[in-house]
Amino acid sequence: MSNKRKIFDIIQIGDKSNIVSRCFDIFIVLNILLNIIVMFMETFEALAGYRFLFHWVEVITTAVFCVEYILRIWTADYLYPNDGNVMSRVKFICSFEGVVDLFTIIPAFFLSGFVVFRMLRVVRIFHLFRLNARMDSFHIITRVLYEKRNQLVSSIFIIFVLMMASSLFMYNAEHKAQPDVFCNAFSGIWWSMSTLLTVGYGDIYPVTTIGRIMAIIIAFLGVGTVAIPTGIISAGFVEQYQKNSYNANYKKLDIVDIVEILVDSKLKGKSIAEVRDTEGLFVYIILRGNLTVLPKDETLLRPNDIIIAKILH
Repeated sequence: MSNKRKIFDIIQIGDKSNIVSRCFDIFIVLNILLNIIVMFMETFEALAGYRFLFHWVEVITTAVFCVEYILRIWTADYLYPNDGNVMSRVKFICSFEGVVDLFTIIPAFFLSGFVVFRMLRVVRIFHLFRLNARMDSFHIITRVLYEKRNQLVSSIFIIFVLMMASSLFMYNAEHKAQPDVFCNAFSGIWWSMSTLLTVGYGDIYPVTTIGRIMAIIIAFLGVGTVAIPTGIISAGFVEQYQKNSYNANYKKLDIVDIVEILVDSKLKGKSIAEVRDTEGLFVYIILRGNLTVLPKDETLLRPNDIIIAKILH
């Protein structure tokens, strides 16, 4: 194996089979946390005497990120083996991970000067996105958001439509009474955003009777609309953790104890809990036509279902 391949295997995220790679992941996570902590500690005047130390910690940790970024570009042809040497590197640089890495390195070269350049230092917080890729438990967040992306986009669209409608309603109701406050439709958007997504900031509020009635209705609608994406994400987390628990159980399976059973008149209509208690079978998967069903205790078996189960001793 070439040295380039060995380096790629080490810096590859989430390779649990490689102890050196796992240690490298832990080292990068600690480096990220240290870099972010220093950025916050630099804002305290009481710690001004330690700024020289903070500066060197920042320089060292940023240097680690730069070296890692260069190594990832160098070994990108292993990450994208179907592309050429040039295209594989371009593909990595343009990927989400590559962009995050670049944005967290660039601010190190603009530590002074214009306000815009100094504000780039805040971009270092994007390092925390990399924790999501390196930590298995955090990686669930990405999978849930990806799997529920269509539902989330639909719910966000509903919130957007409701926000636009409520802003125009409030503008028409309050403009004459408060021309300086609700001076245009954007003022209504600011009010509707703070009302739908929070409890309101209090800087803009209705004074007319019709405006207050509409505000009450919109506030109630806001509670319901915000609950939609919350429920979608919560359900996605439950499903993902159930899948992970089943996958963990699969790793512990003894193939001798696994059976495949066609549901007949004896088993049809029974719940998974009843099958486990009365038949001594722990069901892992239900094959139902073209569907693969993850069983729950209350799931009822249907005729011609095929269950993959373990015989309990």
